[in-house]
Amino acid sequence: MFAPMPEEDARVLAAAFRTAGWIAIAEPCDANHVLPVGGRTFSEYWADRPGALRETFRRKSRKGEVNLRLVTQFSHADWDAYEAIYKLSWKPGEGSPEFLQAWAQMESEAGHLRLGIAEIEGQPVAAQFWTVEGGTAFIHKLAHDERFRKQSPGTLLSAAMFEHVIDRDMVSLIDFGTGDDPYKRDWMEQVRTRWRVRAWRKSAVRHWPSLIRALAARTLHPLVSKNRHG
Repeated sequence: MFAPMPEEDARVLAAAFRTAGWIAIAEPCDANHVLPVGGRTFSEYWADRPGALRETFRRKSRKGEVNLRLVTQFSHADWDAYEAIYKLSWKPGEGSPEFLQAWAQMESEAGHLRLGIAEIEGQPVAAQFWTVEGGTAFIHKLAHDERFRKQSPGTLLSAAMFEHVIDRDMVSLIDFGTGDDPYKRDWMEQVRTRWRVRAWRKSAVRHWPSLIRALAARTLHPLVSKNRHG
C-alpha cells in the first residue's frame, strides 16, 4: 500500500502495477488542507479568518497570560518541553520519538526548523513543530496541555506561527498535512483529496482474502452511500 499522494500520481502508479501483472486499486483515502498565501501579508490573511477565531485571539491575547516563543535552532530543552506537552495532550502516543527528534535536529541544521512553544507562568502548555522549505511551510505536529485549554494557548501559538512564516519566511503555501479535522477549516482555505494505491500479486494466494474484502467494499460503498442519501 502507498499513501498519501495526489490522484494523478496514484492513477499512474496503479497503472504501472497492472502492467506488471498485479491487481491494483487507486482510491481516495484522506484530506489535505492547504493555504495558498497569494502574496498576502499576515494582517490581510488574518482579516479573512472566521470572526469567532479572531475574537478568541483578541480576548485571550489581551489577558497576557500566555508567553510565546518561536525558535529556529534545535535545543534539547525546547524539545523536552515539546515531548512533555505532547504526552499531556489528546494526541495518540508517538510511534517513533527518537526518529522525530533526529529529524528535528537535521531540519534545524538545514535552517528549516520552526518550533513554537507557549508558556503560562514559565510552564510549557502548547507546542508546534513546523518546517519551512522550498517556499512551503509544513505543519507536522500540534499539541497542548488540556488543563490549560481555557487560555487557548494553541490558538495564540498558531497565530504567531502563521505570522512568522507569512511575514518573515515569505512562504507561498502552508500545508496542514493529512486529516480532515474541523478546526483546520478556520485556518486554511483549500482541501485537496489524497489518494492511496493498494496492489496484490495474483499468485499470492494468502492475500486473496484481503483482495476480496477490498473489492467487495468498492462494490458496496456506492450502494450504501445511495441508501444513506436516498
